[in-house]
Formats: sequence, C-alpha cells, structure tokens
Amino acid sequence: MEKKKLTLCVDIGGSRIKAIVVDPKGKPVTERVRLDTPRPALPPAVLAVIQQLAEQSGKYDRVSVGFPGVIQSGIVKTAPNLDPAWTGFDLDQALESLLHKPVRAANDAAVQGLGAISGKGLEMVVTLGTGVGCAVYSAGRLAVALEMAHHPFRKGLTYEECLGNIALLKDGKKKWNHRLQEAIGHWERLVNFDRLFLGGGNTEFIQFDLPANIVISSNQEGMYGGLGLWTERSV
Repeated sequence: MEKKKLTLCVDIGGSRIKAIVVDPKGKPVTERVRLDTPRPALPPAVLAVIQQLAEQSGKYDRVSVGFPGVIQSGIVKTAPNLDPAWTGFDLDQALESLLHKPVRAANDAAVQGLGAISGKGLEMVVTLGTGVGCAVYSAGRLAVALEMAHHPFRKGLTYEECLGNIALLKDGKKKWNHRLQEAIGHWERLVNFDRLFLGGGNTEFIQFDLPANIVISSNQEGMYGGLGLWTERSV
C-alpha cells in the first residue's frame, strides 16, 4: 500500500506567496508560511521564494501550486499580475528540478475551487484579490478555468479593471461593491450556476447580503485545494 503522502500546497499571489503542508485528508500538518511576492516577479525570483517557503515547511512528498494566470500541463501561457517573462515557462519542470519532488501546477482560481466546492451540480469560483480569477466545475470536476478578468465588463473596462485591487483602492468600497453586485448578475445569467463561491483577500470588503447559493470561500481553501490536483477531483 502506498504510504500516506504529504502535499506542500503553494499559492502564488500577486502580493504574497503562501505555503502549507496537508495530509491526505486535507488537514494541515504545518503552520502556513508566507512571504511577499518579489518585484519584479520574474521566474527565478519567485522560485527562490518558493524554495525558501518549502525549506521552512519541513517534510512533504509532492507539491501543488496555484498560479495567477493561464497554465496548461505545467506550462505558463499568461501571467498578467506577475511578469511577461513567465510566458512559455515550464513551472512544473523548474520546481521539480529545484525541490526534487513531483509538482502539479494549475490556475489559482481552479485550485481554490478544489478546496471549496461541494462536488454537486454546476459550481463557479471567482477570486477577488490583486486580480480576478475564475473557474467552473461540473459534478466536482474542473470544466474550465476562464481568463474572465480581461473580458469586457462595463464602460469599455474589463472585470479586472473594475474589480481588481487597484480599482478597489482607487474608487473605494462603495463603487466596488456596486460593480460586484452587477458582475454577479452577469455571471449568474451567463453560467446558470447552482453555487458561486467568492474567494480571495478582498472578499472581506463585501458589504451587501448574498443569496443562499453564493458563499464566501475561506482563503485557506485556496491552500488546501492543492490536494485536489492529486486526487480524483483533478482534471
């Protein structure tokens, strides 16, 4: 029988990089550690931070990474909140060479959802932080991770330009909340989701009542969801 493997779950954010080790049931076995995302966020600098966090995390058998952009089979396609230098970068291979452990990386919103969803029906996850992430699941499996952040939303501006952290700081909580309510209406009509999970650090600024099928997902789930990349809930 295969031994019970520990998973180092890494979340690369536009502002911070976080890591925690979880057991096969998703229970944390270490404290979460985090460091600021380096600027410029070039691949060697980000990998050095991940290596530092991994060294602080003790023993683990494999690594899961939530990445803020489009990533396919471990290859980065876009990283709008990091740096253009990431385009074409083989993140899985680079981290495997650095950490000497098997690695699976996926879009951060997709990973967040693996830790939050119920596994029933059509479920949507939107993360609200430095940028705006999005993933959709059907019956507990990832259907698609969408680059919705850069899709037109209102007045010629994208979702990220209206709901990202820069917009929140510039325009204030009142306007940001009004836009988020409008956006949720668009998403509900577009996806017809059974449940919508809102995650990311800026969910703490939501000031309106949410219907029963829309819930705020803990940031911790963005970490624990990394386990899902190694289970049957993975793509």
